[in-house]
Amino acid sequence: MDKLKEIIENLIKSLNSSGEPSLIKLVFGDLRKKSLPYKKVTMRPVKIGGSFVFQTEYTYSNKVIHENISLDEACELAEALIVRDFKQINAFTEEGETQILASRPDNPKIIERKNKVVSVKKCSACASDRFSHNRNKKRIIPDGVPCDFLIRLGVMDKDGRVYKKHYAKYRQINRYLEIVDDALFYLPETDRPLRIIDFGCGKAYLTFALYYYLKVLHGRNVEIIGLDLKENVIAFCSEVARDLGYSELKFLLGDIADYTNDYADMVVTLHACDTATDYALINAVSWNAPVILSVPCCQHELFKQISDPLHEPMFKHGILKDRFTEILTDGLRALKLEEAGYKVSLIEFTSLEHTARNIMIRAVKDTSAKFSGDIANGANEENAGADIIKNETADAKRREKAAREYEALRDFYKVSPTIDKLVIR
Repeated sequence: MDKLKEIIENLIKSLNSSGEPSLIKLVFGDLRKKSLPYKKVTMRPVKIGGSFVFQTEYTYSNKVIHENISLDEACELAEALIVRDFKQINAFTEEGETQILASRPDNPKIIERKNKVVSVKKCSACASDRFSHNRNKKRIIPDGVPCDFLIRLGVMDKDGRVYKKHYAKYRQINRYLEIVDDALFYLPETDRPLRIIDFGCGKAYLTFALYYYLKVLHGRNVEIIGLDLKENVIAFCSEVARDLGYSELKFLLGDIADYTNDYADMVVTLHACDTATDYALINAVSWNAPVILSVPCCQHELFKQISDPLHEPMFKHGILKDRFTEILTDGLRALKLEEAGYKVSLIEFTSLEHTARNIMIRAVKDTSAKFSGDIANGANEENAGADIIKNETADAKRREKAAREYEALRDFYKVSPTIDKLVIR
């Protein structure tokens, strides 16, 4: 416990050269008990009346509560939260990102990523007033600052002001980038380009946003491929990419089910209709992609298959049957991804097309190479080996549990979803 306490206090109390907190925020996640009323806690330094306090944000299912506490109280609360309520902390500082994995609080694992976070002075999302108590919403792409792809696509004027009629689209682009930002930790640090494949890219607002965020804002070496079935869309997007000088962004004409590749670091599929989502997920798993972001759309497959006398009073209403089978489809997909070793969460994401299909499947996977190479302040080699074996055993149990739950759910409703074709190695 002393080691964990020391790490937390160093993060919270550390100051930069200006005498201000170098901590940007602490994010507590991975609940120890699902019964907890709040699902996430975020802590960040704020300046009130010339003094620094720590604003703590408790996120519930239907509300958010804030309280301001002193530095010493913040240290005590952070330690209590990680021991009692959560298994993981992601700490974002001016120097980078630190992840604390504390399934066993007496033997935490520390993973550090230096320079992972862009300098606060340079980051458009971290303005100079980040310590303000009642600060305005800071978006990754701010309104009023010219952004080349948004200007080219007609969302902004040449001075960077967002057109009123496109403000909903602008907000959703930023929301998407926030989700991508949360998954950045899982992307490999490598000299080769990060390969990202966007299945069913459509007009590619989000594909261009992804390139801008990773290449322009973060300076990452990337290779992004947008795939779609519409020739006119591919021609338009390719022209825009050339105009902007986005040389590592390519658009190809093709079908998700037929697309082949040898690897991918991130697979994105937003509004791939019906079973196209399944084929995208199958491809992503076969490439061992560490990050998958998928927003399913137009899910009709199980609607045609499901038939159960018990549910018939509900299924006779087409709209209820449709929504039920959508939830069942996504639930089965999530379990199949968990069986493949992914950490899966279903989050709300309002589409740019304003459809009702607003569930995103977010699946991330830690690669063994990262943990073997990046674990800092670890125990000796013997203890590290024992921990690896223990983690592998726990992972195997989680995967076996997901496989059993998947089969039970599928067999109960007597359905044959396309995701069944996903072969788990």
